[in-house]
Amino acid sequence: MQPIDLVFRFGGESGEGVISCGEIFAQAAARAGREIYTVRTFPAEIRGGHAVYQVRVGDDLLLSQGDRVDVLVAFNGEGYEKGLPDLRPGGILVCDGDQVTPDPSFDGTAYPIPFTTLARDQVGSLRAKNMVVLGAVAELFDLPREVLFSLVAQRFARKGEEAQEANRRALEAGAAYVRDHVTKQDPYRIGTGPHTGRVVLSGNEAVALGALAAGLTFFAGYPITPASDIMENLVRWLPQVGGRLVQAEDEIAALAMVLGASFGGARAMTATSGPGLSLMVELLGLASAAELPAVVVDVQRAGPSTGMPTKEEQGDLNLAVWGAHGEGPRIVLGATSVADAFQTTVQAFDLAERYQCPVIVLSDQFLGFRKASVAPPPVDEIRPSYRILARRNGAYRRFQLTESGISPAAVPGMVGLQHVITGLEHDEFGRPAYDPARRTQMMAKRARKMALAAQEPGMTRRWGHPEPVLGVLGWGSQEGVIREAVARANREGYRVAALHTRMLWPLPHGEIRAFLRQVKAVLVPEVNFSGQFANLLRTQFTIEPHRLTKSDGLPFRPVDIYEKIKEVYPDGR
Repeated sequence: MQPIDLVFRFGGESGEGVISCGEIFAQAAARAGREIYTVRTFPAEIRGGHAVYQVRVGDDLLLSQGDRVDVLVAFNGEGYEKGLPDLRPGGILVCDGDQVTPDPSFDGTAYPIPFTTLARDQVGSLRAKNMVVLGAVAELFDLPREVLFSLVAQRFARKGEEAQEANRRALEAGAAYVRDHVTKQDPYRIGTGPHTGRVVLSGNEAVALGALAAGLTFFAGYPITPASDIMENLVRWLPQVGGRLVQAEDEIAALAMVLGASFGGARAMTATSGPGLSLMVELLGLASAAELPAVVVDVQRAGPSTGMPTKEEQGDLNLAVWGAHGEGPRIVLGATSVADAFQTTVQAFDLAERYQCPVIVLSDQFLGFRKASVAPPPVDEIRPSYRILARRNGAYRRFQLTESGISPAAVPGMVGLQHVITGLEHDEFGRPAYDPARRTQMMAKRARKMALAAQEPGMTRRWGHPEPVLGVLGWGSQEGVIREAVARANREGYRVAALHTRMLWPLPHGEIRAFLRQVKAVLVPEVNFSGQFANLLRTQFTIEPHRLTKSDGLPFRPVDIYEKIKEVYPDGR
């Protein structure tokens, strides 16, 4: 069988089961041993509006959602009309023959199947249409039947035998129609692949698992799209390891609870999106001043204000780095992939504990909802670190001035180590102090911690040409698509390398400066309007990078970045 690399897009009206159909298809392909990479986009309304679930299925590591759609599965006319411009020339259309008539000029392979009629007449419910679609697509592209049926049974087990039987009839109705009435006209089959022993996780699930592996014992949060999945997973998992979870009345209260738990010695975390992070700004300052470890995960969405709650954007970098009155040190990390979301969350707890400060992890809607087949996270290999604890030795100075800026901590119950925690400026003992000398000492102390954090190893990753002319600097969930674009450029004879920064504040100056010295020009692609990372680089390194920005709620495709590489490449090939 030829190597598999196919992009499927399921499109239709929100409420028709488009998303669940795509999710089950993706999970079945992964269980059959294929790599998967998904993109999910849908309206903020519960019903109505256009919903899309895209799945790239392959044999090898998949770094992006791909450039074009190979197979468009249209639930209705809108799914057909909106998806057709992205279908590659000669692509495959699977559509509801009851609602869609392909244009006579269509140059690909069309499989019109009466999904609505099959659901109504053979299953007895239009709600079963998505399962009819799933059965038909699985039959058309040789997705193993036993894998699909067992996955559907598992997914809907709690709905009872009647619902299970209806799903089986729906799957079989779609599959039988294809067997009896459709002649296969394309060469593509999914079949079984080489990747066994892998698990399917979303970015939000990986964050929750990473927090547990890092020793999370307390979580407080307030529901907000697209971060709610993190709390919903932890409400099931955290009590199993003796932890506690509180749904707070708002985001301010959630972070206040996290800081209280941290003061008591717990590893504590909250998760939110941009509007919630905005509300947390004052308490982030308290965490900096009181030197309390805390992890805040921001699953970014398109803003400002309510913006587009279910769409993609990397728009919170400025808020994460600069969102404070005064200068409160914090560390900002950017998760890059589903697998990396696990590792980055573990690392966030490690850094928060060691540097005794808040750590913000930037994910986003694209990454949070994305599902991928990954090796099982190395949970048993994680050895959580803990803040340096003080020993009783005279009067306890909680904010002792040290060379590193990190002071030995104490938690309630440690005899003889009682101390004051305050958001007021203070001396080494925690007592309020406003005189210029002590103020300067404390500002310098907190700054020393960030200077040390900037030297943390492993905070960048590099790919591409060893002697580049053009450098691509990126962050966050665009890592894979940048890698794919750079690899294509190098195959075409361009000398391009990519440096992806995992720590966004403080920036790893050493690695970035070394990279900048190698290249003649820099390109910074990011999913926001103003080029926030490019602006940050300009302020720190006095460079003027080329910018590629996008703010339509969707991630980049590899071709977008590849075309920009060709446009800004300094000296031709």
